[in-house]
Formats: sequence, C-alpha cells, structure tokens
Amino acid sequence: MEDPPINGSNRSIIFGKYEMGRLLGKGTFAKVYHARNLNTSESVAIKVINKDQVKKEGLIEQIKREISITRLVRHPNVVELKEVMATKQKIFFVMEHVKGGELFAKVAKGKLKEEIARKYFQQLISAVDFCHSRGVSHRDLKPENLLLDENENLKVSDFGLSALPEQLRNDGLLHTQCGTPAYVAPEVLRRKGYDGAKADIWSCGVILYVLLAGFLPFQDENVMKMYTKVFKAEFEFPPWISSEAKRLISRLLVSDPEKRITISGIMRVPWFCRGFTRPIGSFSIEEQSQENFLEQKEEIPIDENSKEMELVRSKSSPPFYNAFEFISSMSSGFDLSNLFENRTRSGSLFTSKCSASMIMAKIESLAKKLNFRILLNKDYKVRMQGVSEGRKGKLLVTAEVFEVAPEVAVVEFSKVAGDTLEYRKFCEEDVRPALKDIVWSWQGESCVCED
Repeated sequence: MEDPPINGSNRSIIFGKYEMGRLLGKGTFAKVYHARNLNTSESVAIKVINKDQVKKEGLIEQIKREISITRLVRHPNVVELKEVMATKQKIFFVMEHVKGGELFAKVAKGKLKEEIARKYFQQLISAVDFCHSRGVSHRDLKPENLLLDENENLKVSDFGLSALPEQLRNDGLLHTQCGTPAYVAPEVLRRKGYDGAKADIWSCGVILYVLLAGFLPFQDENVMKMYTKVFKAEFEFPPWISSEAKRLISRLLVSDPEKRITISGIMRVPWFCRGFTRPIGSFSIEEQSQENFLEQKEEIPIDENSKEMELVRSKSSPPFYNAFEFISSMSSGFDLSNLFENRTRSGSLFTSKCSASMIMAKIESLAKKLNFRILLNKDYKVRMQGVSEGRKGKLLVTAEVFEVAPEVAVVEFSKVAGDTLEYRKFCEEDVRPALKDIVWSWQGESCVCED
C-alpha cells in the first residue's frame, strides 16, 4: 500500500483536513497512521485500507459491518469512529486516537489490584450493555481489544467479528464460530447456535478472571483439553481473589448460557456497584458528533484529479451532503452505503428531486399525522419525538435535508434516542409510505425511479 499522498513540500495532508504522521501499525490490508486534524489540532488515528485488496479477499461485507457497527455504538467506553472518507483506490477510517495502549500490556505484567480491575470491568460492562441495547454482539472481547486512554479509561475496540440482528438465523441464534479460543463461550464451540450477548458475558467473565488472577482460567498446552475445561467451566481460583469477586466470576463462567448471569444481574451485584458511576449517555456524544460533522465547512478531495466534488455548507440553504457518502450510497459495485448507516436503519436515506421547502413541509406533515412533537425545526433540520413510551423510552428522530445539486436533495433520517427496532419499524411502516411521492431513490436500491 502506498504512503499517504503529499500536499506541499514535506507535509502529508489528506482531504485538506488531516496531517498524516507516523505509522502506528500495519496489517495485511491496512496501515494505521497517527494524524492531526488541521482545524482542531486533535490527534486521531487513520486506518487506510486498499479497496482492491479487500474486494479480492472477499472482505467487503466484514468491513462495511465493522464500520456500520462502530458508528452505531457511540459510547464513552468504545473507540469512536469519527468519519469515513474515500477515493477510488482507498478508504480512510478516521478514529479516536487512544494513547494508553492495550489493557493486555498491563495484565502481561501481572495481576491488577482489585479496585483497578473493578473499574475496568465496570467500564467494560457499561460498553457491552450499550452495544447489546443496539443489537450488537462483539464476539471477540479480550484484553488485546480493550484499549486505555490517557486518563486510564477503558475503550472497547475491534468490531471486525461483531454481529447484528440480521445475521441471526431462523432459530434466532448466531452460528458463526469466531473469537479467540481462550475467551470463547462453550456454546460457540459446540456449533449448535448461540446467543451473541450471552457469549459476550462469558468473555467478560474470562477477562475479569484474567485481570484479578494475572493468568487465564482455562489453560492447557493441548487445545482439546482446554476446550474440555471450557465446556465444563472447570477452573480454580488463586487465593488472592476476594470471595465477592469469586462469587461474581462463578456466575459469569457458567457453561449453560441460560443459567449465566445477565448484565442487569451483574449491575445489581454489590461488588460491581462499589464506586460505579454510569458514563455520559450516548445521546450527548452522538449529537455532538453529528453537529461537528455538519459544521465542517469543506470536504476537499485527496487529490486534485479526483472526480469527487468539493462541497460547502450554506447557512441560508440546505447543507451540502458529503459527495462520497451520496455517490457511494447510490452506486452499485463497491457499495459503501452501510459505512454510514447501520442496516437496521432501513429506509433512513433517500434522494429527492423536490425542493427543500417541499420536502420539509412533507416531513412536518408526517410528524403531525403521527402525533410526533416537533422539538426543533431549523436550517432544514427537524427533530421530532413520539408521544408513546417505547422499550427504551420515547422515540426521538432527526430528519435533515441536504442539497447535492440544484435539482437533487438527500434526506436523512437518524435515531437520536429510543429503541432501534422501533425506529426500524417507524422507517419501514411510517416514513416510506408517507413520503413515497417525493422519493427519487432509497439508499441501497439499484434502480432509480423516474417521475
């Protein structure tokens, strides 16, 4: 893979926005660089992936799913994906730069003090609980995928093996064997289908054991013997682990997933609750991220020969939509639409040939018809809230109109709060039928409907 393009004499600058720095690491298909946002001076990590290589290896779906999931699970204890950019040859994932390294490096030096291990476990459970509330199972939780920031706060990373609800088979279970053997739940190894959330809880139990003991609960040079220990949940505690922690681990590492403690159960355990404070919710983080993205004044292509357009947002007219997001979401072939919207958000993005004012009028009419309360109506952006209490509170939805060309607009719906499945139903059963007469094309549909 080539190094990042150079703009200027000695500075590597991409999209007129990020100054590329040292190489942080590299794999088969990607290189990760330290970079600096020229507008904010914020440090970020940028993963650069070669499109041709991932297409050749058949990894397109995995990459789309990982990015889609990372955008979906915005949480203080999850590594944040800030934005995705691309040229014809490469994809650029701009991520939060987590400076403290892997939790594995700490554990490799020996066991942790109980209060430190408890803090990391609390943050891990908070992140995993949030992921599960969004229908996401991580499926590869281990200390190597848990990073620490400069304030010693834990950040879950690497959602490459994660699963979404649409990956469930007719039996409502996942069937793909994946993960790291020492941390994988016994039901995953049995090849008979498993609940991804319950499998994650087992992995959290192994992690807690490792943090407190300094070594793995299931160890053997012979892999099959190790699997036998996993199937039986056969392990011993070192004497220095407290009786309270032992009781919790014994409820986490239960071979029968139906008898394994749940996350709500974990959060009621006195040992876990000690000193536990819930992190700031995803609402404020997601909102801040969206607003920052929309306030960017320029999107400059990575090289001057690229056909991607430079777009500028205007306050007096609908904001311009990121050209790459629009082109990729509506094109066939290497379709990157799901890098920006999770698949469960079906029906959340469409193009229209109608004027922005007409589209806004339609959206306001939809809100009125559904008895949604309009909380914000400004700069071609509407935020509306349902009146009924759902599984996770009232559904809060944002609809925004972006101008792509003089006669083409993109309309984007996004969930701010509430249940993901209820939002999906809202998009499919309410939004699509109500707005069908102003839609030119829905995201991901191969054909474009003519007037």
